[in-house]
Amino acid sequence: MRFAGLVDRLGIPQPDGGMASSVEEAYVVAERVGYPVIVRPSFVIGGLAVDFAFGPEDLAQIIARAVAVDDERPVRIDAYLEGMELDVDAISDGVDVLIPGLIEHVERAGVHSGDSIGVYPPQRISAADQALVVDAISRVARAIGVRGLINGQFIVRDDGVYLLEVNPRASRTVPFLSKVTGVPMVELATRVALGETLADLGWPGGLLAPRPLVAVKAPVFSTAKLRGVDPTLGPAMQSTGEVIGLHADPRVAMAKALVAASLRPPVAPEGGALALLSLAERDKEHLAELAAHLAKGGYRFCATRGTAVALRVLGHEVEEVSRLGEEAGAGRSVLDAVRSGDVLLVVNTPSPESRPVTDAGLIRRAALAEGILCLTSIDTALAAAAALDPALVEHIDDVRPLGEWLNTGTSLAA
Repeated sequence: MRFAGLVDRLGIPQPDGGMASSVEEAYVVAERVGYPVIVRPSFVIGGLAVDFAFGPEDLAQIIARAVAVDDERPVRIDAYLEGMELDVDAISDGVDVLIPGLIEHVERAGVHSGDSIGVYPPQRISAADQALVVDAISRVARAIGVRGLINGQFIVRDDGVYLLEVNPRASRTVPFLSKVTGVPMVELATRVALGETLADLGWPGGLLAPRPLVAVKAPVFSTAKLRGVDPTLGPAMQSTGEVIGLHADPRVAMAKALVAASLRPPVAPEGGALALLSLAERDKEHLAELAAHLAKGGYRFCATRGTAVALRVLGHEVEEVSRLGEEAGAGRSVLDAVRSGDVLLVVNTPSPESRPVTDAGLIRRAALAEGILCLTSIDTALAAAAALDPALVEHIDDVRPLGEWLNTGTSLAA
């Protein structure tokens, strides 16, 4: 609450929210800000136990799962705002704030930043909105007296730029940003923490001009090696590593990163491959783009009923497969299709609703058991499908030393 009060005093927009020390208090806060809400227990790391509540029943279950909820360990409840997410790492000496670059997330807000695909420099966020982010993180850094590294996360929407969180520490994106900008962030932060200033070290404040490259940070998951783990992306972090794709063309940089992270679907063999699609209703607006990319990459389709109908409306031939508990008729079930060996890609996006969708979880776990790439975010699926474009294949092996990509070296001032 103290930090929320500081942000309010600074005049920086943030999601509406509050603290709760009991289920009853949680109900009051959630009703005030409006569902859906995101619930964060105290003293967690990596998004552990953080979850979305779409109604009072969800909220009660989330709080029941927390180790303890009391005056000493309240939960934070915030309105969930959907939009593009932006990561910022900065170095502050208490006066000047140096921002080597901004990282735009591919996945919309709600996916843990460690599990998101990140792009430097931002490709979709306007210069005006980037300036708002730079101003906000600079004012927060000065207000809390940071001397060293600070990380902030923002949501960018049509109605404004909102501060999600600030951490006065190094984040997992510091090594990535240091490499792709040439700024020695850890050394600078250490020397600043020991009493030097950015001006002493020959570095300006503000956002540095982007380098002449596009860099994509893609997460690496170990879920394929862990039986029974649901790979659905959400507020709890699941990735165990990261890779970087570099190129002047953002499409090639994305394709390189996804190939390295094993997130690009397999290249379809001669005769085509089969993709199993089962999309939440809200994601069907992106189905035309997804199907076009997959078809261009040599994929045919099978799908659950609602997605199959939408694909046919778009002019695609599709095999309809039945969900668990439905009459199979002449066709096969979704699990039969997954286990048949015909499917090389599963895209199964969960519905934003409170009831548990157990069959969807079974589909995802079955895909992992068969070694099939399973994508659960429509944003990830779109990026992965676009990376199948045959026009990109010949550029993926364009590998050069990092210094060549950076064009010019950057050394720490004496």
